[in-house]
Amino acid sequence: MDKETGKAFDFGLFKRLLEHANPYRFTFYGVALAAILISAFAVLTPILVGDIVDVAIKAKDADKLLFYTMAMLGVLLGEVISQLAFNYYANWLGESVIKDIRIALFQKMIGFKMKYFDNSSIGVLVTRAVADMQRIGEIFSQGFFVIVSDLLKMLVVAIVMLVMSWKLALLVFSLLPIILYATRVFQKAMKIAFIEVRAQVSSLNSFVQERLTGMKIVQLFNREAIEKEKFREINEKHQNAWLKTVWYNSIFFPIAEIVSAITIGLIVWYGGLQNVANISSDEYGTVFSFIMLSGMLFRPLRQIADKFNTLQMGMVAANRVFKILDTDSHISNEGTFEKEDVKGDIKFSDVHFGYVENEEVLHGISFDVKAGETMAIVGATGAGKSTIINLLNRFYEINSGTILVDGVDIKDYKLSSLRSKIAVVLQDVFLFADTIANNISLKDESITLEDIENAAKQIGVHEFIASLPGGYGYNVKERGTMLSSGQRQLISFLRAYVSNPSVLILDEATSSIDTYSEQLIQKATDKITEGRTSIIIAHRLATIKKADKILVMDSGNIVEMGTHKELLKKGGYYWNLYEAQFLTEEVA
Repeated sequence: MDKETGKAFDFGLFKRLLEHANPYRFTFYGVALAAILISAFAVLTPILVGDIVDVAIKAKDADKLLFYTMAMLGVLLGEVISQLAFNYYANWLGESVIKDIRIALFQKMIGFKMKYFDNSSIGVLVTRAVADMQRIGEIFSQGFFVIVSDLLKMLVVAIVMLVMSWKLALLVFSLLPIILYATRVFQKAMKIAFIEVRAQVSSLNSFVQERLTGMKIVQLFNREAIEKEKFREINEKHQNAWLKTVWYNSIFFPIAEIVSAITIGLIVWYGGLQNVANISSDEYGTVFSFIMLSGMLFRPLRQIADKFNTLQMGMVAANRVFKILDTDSHISNEGTFEKEDVKGDIKFSDVHFGYVENEEVLHGISFDVKAGETMAIVGATGAGKSTIINLLNRFYEINSGTILVDGVDIKDYKLSSLRSKIAVVLQDVFLFADTIANNISLKDESITLEDIENAAKQIGVHEFIASLPGGYGYNVKERGTMLSSGQRQLISFLRAYVSNPSVLILDEATSSIDTYSEQLIQKATDKITEGRTSIIIAHRLATIKKADKILVMDSGNIVEMGTHKELLKKGGYYWNLYEAQFLTEEVA
């Protein structure tokens, strides 16, 4: 919102927000009506006070005093009921609107390309989906409607003042320009301050989220003192941003209080002087009414300035959220092709791809895998092995070339249909803070607990799961920290297996895995690859030797292709790789 820093209010952005309130327009109108009633009841109170002084007390009429007192009681009761309805439904409307926007935001984010997440801070995205959303809700609950209600109240008060005594009214109005100017300056200053506040909040959230997630690295490399100092600096910037808003408040509100006090003094002095000198037709009750009315005229101005801060913070937050909603970073899903019985024929033809523009990772690779075959991919780190997995799932769009599944370009497939036929077991296994059963089924209602148990028995992991407290109901906590790396890997194998994919992709790293887990993983690998097309980024010789085809990659190119025996006979790149990485394993 940098380009809008100098603007007091963005009507275009606010109009867009109001569009999200359309489904709740009757509540919107009800809140507006409550605001009108609050203004009407509020103004009636000082009028009745004036009448009590001039009509009842001055005339010493007890009946009229009782009548006006009961009338005031009725007005106060009406004001309380209107205020209650206003507060509740304004907040209800705000929460309903942000509920809808939050759902739209989350739906948008889960459809983004992987490239978007590669270049975005998770902490910032969390801030947008949580903290910024609450700020947007406050636009309705504490900002817009309160401002409208106060402005309406001020208008009604001004009219009543002019009707009661235009001379006293002009006296009061003469001081309004001072507070109006102060309010305007205050609003502009706070606008800039709140943009800085939101930026610092995002930085703070991002820093804390990343350090907590990577706490093991922080402690392993003795980074506690360094990270503490970094946090102190970021926290200090956050504090200074907030203190700037406190400073502006500290200047504005005393000015508003002084102007209000001067106004009351002038009313008492001028009204009293006119009555003492008998040169005014204004009654004492009018002076009493004006003292109350002046407070009702100036108090909303102070509140409006404060609520305008809330409104501006909400608008800054809304702008940030809408920027994400307007981001065009999704994989095109214009394909309409769906196929239930995908065989699993895969063909890459002259595929070029780069994560960064003008920096290719794959340089025109071509290969094919027949249905039911197992292809192993080997090569040094950075050769492009994992990139092939990403492209087959359409996590990224290729620069040129074609990728076919069963003879159909993957771009022609409906995205959900394509991905439902491909299961992936990644090297870095991610588990949600949930039960083992839910991590396996991902809460797919078509996958029952019985299906999960049967699948676990088939790939040999049922005993391991059953031995855990609660079995399949065991909560693995955030990122599966309650399980070892080998156990997490087994869960991911089972998750892939129960989805019954046509194409299976494995990144089957076994580093830091105990011998028992590795044996289970080998058994699971043999079972889940049986009879289906499998692409394996191979880290173990046993898997490579069993593969129908081995793809040897180096720096984004396919340098060799063939079976294990064929490639060894060539004595080329694969032989060198085999000698360096796998020969000791075979000897062992």
